[in-house]
Amino acid sequence: MTLYVSVRGWLECDRSQLSAMKEVIANHADDHYSGGWGFPNHPFNWTSYVFYGGDIQEGDVLWLRDQLTEMAALPPADVEDSDVQGLFMLTHEVEGLIEWQIRRGGIHVMPGDERHEYLGPL
Repeated sequence: MTLYVSVRGWLECDRSQLSAMKEVIANHADDHYSGGWGFPNHPFNWTSYVFYGGDIQEGDVLWLRDQLTEMAALPPADVEDSDVQGLFMLTHEVEGLIEWQIRRGGIHVMPGDERHEYLGPL
């Protein structure tokens, strides 16, 4: 039986990191799950946001995590800008809720919090 994971989340970055993120996504394009990525039509102000949402097969979670790992490590445009940061909530059909915190250049995996149980099973 194929298991699915519902993934939804976002990243916050500067404009140079946004351009680099689009390259990471293009390098991992699969003509299927890549369709879950979204960007504002016209970035404005100083923070850019990148979103992902979709139900993906359990075996493809690593595909997404590899991209996020690359994106998390992107340096800011200058010292005044921030590292990439964000939050992803994953709901696994069997394992339940998992939280990926994108901060300090990496992905920090945490068990889902009861506050987010409404995001529960698929």
